[in-house]
Amino acid sequence: MKTDTDCTMTEQHWDPDRYSRNARFVADLGVGVVDLLKPQPGERILDLGCGDGALTRKLVDLGCEVVGVDASTEQIAAAKRCGLDARVKDCQALGFDHEFDAVFSNAALHWMKDADAVLDGVKRALRPGGRFVAEMGAVGCVLKIRTALEQALARRGIDGAARNPWYFPPAEEYARRLENHGFTIDYILLFDRPTDLPGAVTSWLETFAEPYTSALPANERATFCQEVEKALQPQLCQPDGHWVADYVRLRFAAKLKPDG
Repeated sequence: MKTDTDCTMTEQHWDPDRYSRNARFVADLGVGVVDLLKPQPGERILDLGCGDGALTRKLVDLGCEVVGVDASTEQIAAAKRCGLDARVKDCQALGFDHEFDAVFSNAALHWMKDADAVLDGVKRALRPGGRFVAEMGAVGCVLKIRTALEQALARRGIDGAARNPWYFPPAEEYARRLENHGFTIDYILLFDRPTDLPGAVTSWLETFAEPYTSALPANERATFCQEVEKALQPQLCQPDGHWVADYVRLRFAAKLKPDG
């Protein structure tokens, strides 16, 4: 079986138009994280993994001074077109120095596999007593989808597990990381959140699963996605024909200790 010593891992690329069509639910479902943040007018907030800026805009509209950062040049360009202060930045190497009242993140932390580097940057970015409020994928998230992807790649002699781009931690593990970085946890919850998709699961795969599909030549990817969809249909396609993804989320609010 080929592993990633035999082929080069390909990063996930983000097409803002495709993302808007297939994944607008991500920002819509993130409104609850904004509520948990309780942003106050005049606060300076870092939106970590801001994407195209849909939630960044909500924070700005609430009177906050917001900086959005994301590794995707395409998503940052889309956020800038909306008039946002958005910057291309590796979120695992932030480099801000004690300038934010809060760090906010929705559906992005699980794309950053070096969790300790992220937390180092968040800690340094916050002022003493600052807040870190986020939601991310957690252990078990899209397990059925991942399994179908890996099995389809295995049938082609490719190690699909080695191409998994996500960090989906248990609540206890992430809580321990937060505490080790000087945070006090005010709230943490792991929960199942079956998520309605706007179309078939193939659209989800085209939007989010490039690290898997890029293992194949471009002319084989559509057939591969159709094969994965067929495997998932009995599990995720509802009797009325709409698809529901097996999401599991971790939502938390933590505060940096004054001496953290």
